[in-house]
Amino acid sequence: MHTRLLACTLFAALLGTSAYADPRSDAKSQVAFGIDVAQRGLWREAIYRWERAAEIDPKYAPALNNLAVAYEHEGQLDKARQAYEKALEIDPNNVQIRQNYELFKEINDRTGADNKDTP
Repeated sequence: MHTRLLACTLFAALLGTSAYADPRSDAKSQVAFGIDVAQRGLWREAIYRWERAAEIDPKYAPALNNLAVAYEHEGQLDKARQAYEKALEIDPNNVQIRQNYELFKEINDRTGADNKDTP
């Protein structure tokens, strides 16, 4: 009987700690996992992880930056632009995000202009 009570107490303690987990830490874990799978070419899984990180902690700009890069890689350019802009809104002084977005605009704005010339 004492063992059963101890097991129930431990289970309740575990439930209690997960309810108060740090969202930034959870988001960082999702981002790290996303980086790992992206490096293996699993972009859909990476997108899922980075979307999850952004849901967990909507103010975590690196998650949005990575998500923008992944959207760009997958040709989802409108989503990429929105993710870059949101990341910069959160962290306007982040040099990496700013450089990624500027490169994105340079490539895609020029490509868009080229496509307008094509009948």
